Amino acid sequence: MNENPLDAFDPRALGARLKEVREARGWTQQDVAKRLGFARTTMVAIEKGERRLKPRELVELAGLYGRQVSDLLQRGAPAEGFAVQLRGSITPSAPIEADFLPYIEEFQNLCEDYARLEAICEAPLSRRYPPEYDIRGGDPEVAAEDVAASERHRLALGDGPLLNLRETLEADVGLRVFQMDLPSKVAGMFAFTDDLGGCIAVNLRHPPERRRASLGHEYGHFLTSRYRSEITLEHRYERRPTGERFAEAFARAFLMPSSGLRRRFLDLERMRPKGVTHGDLCRLAHFYAVSVEAMTRRLEELRLIPTGTWDRLRLEGFRVREAQRLLGLEALTTDADAPPPRFVALAVEAWQRADLSEGQLAQILRTDRLGARERVQELGQASSNSGELQDSIDFTIPLLRSAAG
Repeated sequence: MNENPLDAFDPRALGARLKEVREARGWTQQDVAKRLGFARTTMVAIEKGERRLKPRELVELAGLYGRQVSDLLQRGAPAEGFAVQLRGSITPSAPIEADFLPYIEEFQNLCEDYARLEAICEAPLSRRYPPEYDIRGGDPEVAAEDVAASERHRLALGDGPLLNLRETLEADVGLRVFQMDLPSKVAGMFAFTDDLGGCIAVNLRHPPERRRASLGHEYGHFLTSRYRSEITLEHRYERRPTGERFAEAFARAFLMPSSGLRRRFLDLERMRPKGVTHGDLCRLAHFYAVSVEAMTRRLEELRLIPTGTWDRLRLEGFRVREAQRLLGLEALTTDADAPPPRFVALAVEAWQRADLSEGQLAQILRTDRLGARERVQELGQASSNSGELQDSIDFTIPLLRSAAG
């Protein structure tokens, strides 16, 4: 008698994952049943865990949903409502709704893979979340200044430039931050679930300065409306809602805190009797790792330069990139990989523990086997003559050992 290999998996957890993936696609149970030749009642029973799937049926469902079978067989239930919430944040009139579903699913997959790696390596991401800030009833720009100052104080960041923004939000706050190849009109995404915590994705296609601004923007949403998922589109609103005005202002205030920026600008003025120059503006923007436009508008906002200065520079044909090149200001660079360094390190550690095969390591790193080997080598590994992965540094060894060890 042949055993069903799916008997080893909890049918309720598998059913919950199938339901979540189906809802992320925006399909009803009847839609799926019709495509696969099932009765709707069969789909109901499968998703409730009352009917065990046959291997062939699981393969058909995975193909229909555009997922790997291994994704559907991950232990544990899926992050409830993650993709559904993100889909709901897109207005019906948004032209990207249908085309954007695969990006939402990949965002969730990355976050779930991150949590899975942490469980394997017994290295959970520490959550140092503040209570949600209440910004109701006040001016969002004023609230943004207050919240940004409070967060910088809470995280002991001072009032200077914040160059390692992604690392700070991961290590000191406990957010999962990814850079994804998203449609150009999408700046970023934010979602939160109790299981996965706060998750942010920013657009890898955008310049590094823009990515940092988008990351600060999504962090603002996390701080004030944690359970309301958000997809931020470029030029989405004719009249910006209060939450968007707050998030935009928060990003500026968090990256360019008023006290430190005002002090540095006034120091420049004292050294420049004839006034701060275009070169000074470029150097100041480079110092804070923001765009020249963002720095100019922030200085306008703080009333340190006349309102409309950026518009005037643009009309006069001020060439920012050429000015930066002539001043020797290197372009800002950031880690261009979608998975964060900690994610990659945990994946390699899980492979070293033999909890991931080489093929699974490649899959979780979104690459092929050759790419996985290269990533391992980058982390201090060596490759054997056969091309198989071989340890040279063991990331699983504890730093502190017991006296008996």
